[in-house]
Amino acid sequence: MVVRIAQCTLDVEDLDVMVAFWSAALGYEIERGDDGSAKLWPPGRPSTAAPTVWLQGSGTAKRGKNRLHLDVVADADPQDEVRRLLSLGARHVDVGQTGAERFTVLADPEGNEFCVLDGAPTR
Repeated sequence: MVVRIAQCTLDVEDLDVMVAFWSAALGYEIERGDDGSAKLWPPGRPSTAAPTVWLQGSGTAKRGKNRLHLDVVADADPQDEVRRLLSLGARHVDVGQTGAERFTVLADPEGNEFCVLDGAPTR
């Protein structure tokens, strides 16, 4: 028996900013809760192949480096995707990269780090 990642949850300070960024970044559909939260759904039918994203209003700013972060992969050229994400409000982040990595480290508008991989993970 194993578990699968069904949902990624982010505590957010500004729900509107984060909903706009992550829904555009992922191409996910928005379902706003009446409790200061929002769920982002992958296009089409829900499945374990694409986890949902829960944006949970926390009212507090992020502090320190993430202990867990998202790695995303683009459908096309990864650097084109990096440029698109930057235009949506992401920014480059230095977490000690050497320059030889096969990913680009970015942060969302509230500073949550994530990586854009140069390709799908392989063994």
